[in-house]
Amino acid sequence: MARFEDYKDRFKYVRLERQDGILEVTIHRDGGSALWEAGEGGIHDQLGEAFYLIGRDRKTKVMILTGAGESFCEGMDQSGPRAEMGPDFWDRILKEGKDLLTNLLEIDVPIIGAVNGNAYIHAELVALSDIVIAADDARFADKTHAIYGVTPSDGVHVVWPMLLGPNRGRHFLLTGAEIDAAEAQRLGVVAEVVPKAQLRERAWAVARDLAKKPQLMLRYTRLSTTLELKRRLLSDLGYGLALEGLAAMPSPKQT
Repeated sequence: MARFEDYKDRFKYVRLERQDGILEVTIHRDGGSALWEAGEGGIHDQLGEAFYLIGRDRKTKVMILTGAGESFCEGMDQSGPRAEMGPDFWDRILKEGKDLLTNLLEIDVPIIGAVNGNAYIHAELVALSDIVIAADDARFADKTHAIYGVTPSDGVHVVWPMLLGPNRGRHFLLTGAEIDAAEAQRLGVVAEVVPKAQLRERAWAVARDLAKKPQLMLRYTRLSTTLELKRRLLSDLGYGLALEGLAAMPSPKQT
């Protein structure tokens, strides 16, 4: 088992705060809005490890997943050295990509997703929450993959067609289309839409209400209601990551 005191300050891009058994997980970059990057030891790696440790800490009753600043995650960090996207790179991405989603789903307490602004990069992370509450200015999109010529297959190919339906999900992934908070609520992705200034307060109110309920009921409800997601990801996540890596490989030079 993991102890909160041992891992709470371990991550550069993931802030962890716990009060009365409620764990708030905030992704960020230097205290502001998170930037996504897949370099070694970056947020792609850190979140998977954080989810693993959270899932092994039995003193957490409810988790809130949110972002810092004005957005959940809408930008990518391109400033670091660019890794050669060869077999070693994709081998690491395969491991980190599987950890990211499988470790998230292995957390067996209710998760409240508090979408504090635009979720354009790996929005499926917060959309996989049991209860999704969005700020009224938040928008959802996949602006990591197809719009840059990258196969959208590292979990998004499973999650979004399940949430939006097969046809809307494929349109969403192939075009980078944006869905605002009100439309996301209409489609069933979001449970509540609240004014941005009230988001954190509302997320904590829901978390406190849940934390009063029997803990085994909460844990077992989480286990039973995520089972199909786990099955699908076990079947399709590695395959999708392999397709993404294969499509990104440089074509042989013409002779």
